[in-house]
Amino acid sequence: MAPAARWSTTPYSVASADAIVRALGVSPITAAILVRRGHDTPDAAQRFLAGDERHDPFAFAGMAETCEAILAAVESGAPIVVHGDYDVDGVCSTAILVRALRRLGADPRWYIPNRSEGYGLSTATVERLAASGTELLITADCAIAAADEVDAAIALGMSVIVTDHHRPGDRLPACPIVHPAVSGYPFHDLCAAGVAYKLTEALGAASEEDMDLVALATVADVVPLRGENRRLVREGLVALQRTAKPGLRALMRVAGIEPAAVDEGAIGFRLCPRLNAAGRLASAEASLELVMTEDESRAAEVADELDLLNRERRDTETRILFEAEAARAEHPEAPAYVLAGEGWHPGVIGIVASRMVERHNRPCVIIGLDGDTGRGSGRSISAFDLHAGLAACSDELRRFGGHRAAAGLEIDRARVDEFRRCFTEHAAAVLSPTDLLPEERIDAVVPGDAVGIGLAEELERLRPFGQGNPRPTLLVPAARIADVRAMGNEGQHASFTLVAGGARARTVAFRREARSLPASQDERIDAAVRLEINEWNGGVEPRLVLRALTPSEPGSVDLVPPMDAPVAAGQRVVVDRRGAGFAGVLGDLLSSGERVLVVCADAVRRRRALEVVAGGRSVAATSWDELLAGPALAEHYEHVVALAPPATPPGVERLATLPGTGLAHKAWGPGEVEFALEVARRSLAPRDELVVLYRALRKAGPLSGAALEAVLLDGRSEWHAARLLGILDEIGVVQLGPEPSCRVVETRRADLDASPSFREGRERLELAEAWLGGRAALAA
Repeated sequence: MAPAARWSTTPYSVASADAIVRALGVSPITAAILVRRGHDTPDAAQRFLAGDERHDPFAFAGMAETCEAILAAVESGAPIVVHGDYDVDGVCSTAILVRALRRLGADPRWYIPNRSEGYGLSTATVERLAASGTELLITADCAIAAADEVDAAIALGMSVIVTDHHRPGDRLPACPIVHPAVSGYPFHDLCAAGVAYKLTEALGAASEEDMDLVALATVADVVPLRGENRRLVREGLVALQRTAKPGLRALMRVAGIEPAAVDEGAIGFRLCPRLNAAGRLASAEASLELVMTEDESRAAEVADELDLLNRERRDTETRILFEAEAARAEHPEAPAYVLAGEGWHPGVIGIVASRMVERHNRPCVIIGLDGDTGRGSGRSISAFDLHAGLAACSDELRRFGGHRAAAGLEIDRARVDEFRRCFTEHAAAVLSPTDLLPEERIDAVVPGDAVGIGLAEELERLRPFGQGNPRPTLLVPAARIADVRAMGNEGQHASFTLVAGGARARTVAFRREARSLPASQDERIDAAVRLEINEWNGGVEPRLVLRALTPSEPGSVDLVPPMDAPVAAGQRVVVDRRGAGFAGVLGDLLSSGERVLVVCADAVRRRRALEVVAGGRSVAATSWDELLAGPALAEHYEHVVALAPPATPPGVERLATLPGTGLAHKAWGPGEVEFALEVARRSLAPRDELVVLYRALRKAGPLSGAALEAVLLDGRSEWHAARLLGILDEIGVVQLGPEPSCRVVETRRADLDASPSFREGRERLELAEAWLGGRAALAA
């Protein structure tokens, strides 16, 4: 199985996550996600989970003066026009302002340009509005970069107020502006509908009923679901579930959504595509009428119309996608794609470009040709700056604009081939083969036994999910796949059991055939999954949804010897991770970027197992005997992870005072307790092993240096080998020299009880038998 993805994890402070666990009572997994997403103190995490951030609308600079101008126009009866945009945010922000103005007693008109007119406020529109008698023009979701057009409107006798959230141009419009960044509002990431709602709050004309429109627009416009946006969407979802708007109820009906079940996913994937379909293929007037109408029958008609337009949009998208794939087949290995076709609809090519990037993980520009020119839309991958790529080829373009991830362009038909050559050469120069592998951002590395209903319910507290706060992706390392089955009418999906850490979890893989999954149950894989709550036949259960998988890569293990140096006692926080799969625990700590020392009963014998679960990373390991003999070695590690319990109880107490600061993790289970007991019997009363070593030394003859070391360290740690050699010396069967060197002394049968070290070990074994042989080590 070839690697299908590369993992990307953000280092994080495990100590900060542990503080959140202790303060808020969440799981270490949820705490790790919160810290990775920037909520790295208990207070910050609590604020995020509460999702109740709210700011005064008058925190917008100039808001009071803007409100005075609007109220004066309303009172005077001046003709008012709200100029919006043809996407969901533009439609909803227009509706919010129109509805608020009506509550104030005005009778505003609105204007929504169609896609053929282009985005935003145009000079032609300004002239038409002035000719129709408009005195106050309020923009919604546009015009922050239209300084010239605003100047033209003012010159024609209109007052203008700009409400927008897009990036400003080189010069700001010379009029009142309500813009979260330009106006110095504490939260910069509002969408246009959020800005419009804030303006209505300041006007005293806001209605909680319009929070449904704010939620629709905030999700649809893909603004970060952080800060105040979390509250707006949460409150908006409640309003949408209870909405009295006939149009939104009709829209949910045609989308097959029960109002009580609507969530951010339903908005993004089922409601907004229908609202956007009108603006993509025809005019957004239908979408605006839908959210404005109070007529039930008209709402039903418009909703059906939008549903049909959305089907047409999907059919058009499918056709263009099929043709684009055929064009891609001519250059399948190119680092970037420029694909052009006759009559490809400009309202759909952006969606097709996104689909191509999702499928092939390459920057893609889709161009719809019409006559001698073409209009293009591009989407990119995280490693490629699309705007910079277009700038590098700007000599071939009529014009272009956008940002790192998405952009649009206009081009002459005759320049398409040269643009393709230039664009792919630029991509080849800046992208590496690794960049072209799909990247899966991992929010937490987890044990297989953690992905149950408890964690699924806890992760729901992070909602709403979307831009800036995606549903967490969890990595289950060193897992296996079993019980693979085909799903779907045509077997286009698969289900399987993910086996890890002694736990089994049912998993689904959408748009992935069963035959594409590993055939052998012995093959270890790392699986990136999303954990959901699945409601089916009246029941509720956790479900894993596969995002990507790769073969597990072995790591490297550095065996650390004792460090005999004076060192002060440390202060470590002891964390109990017992009961969780060790591969997930270790993977989580290694992904933090902090240094980790694993303590085993016998590090030499556990080395191979640690390599398997290290996930391509390097980890240090030692044995309990070596750690207790030279504890200074722990000073350099933020994390000391006890894979096995110590041979006697005092070792557990020693965890908290090991040199250094950071955390000490108790991570052993029944299997390691049994292994620790076996190691104790072998090392504390090593009668059989002493016989084996004595025979090896006698056979080899006098030894020194590397030759002696090779015999001693054959499957043994340095500390254990030194102890065995010391016992043989104490009973007089070997003689040690200063080099170091060793030779066997011919003698009569020796008595092991003559060795103080052997007697002391036998006494310690009695304690170990009682400690490890019962349940005490599992409970301590």
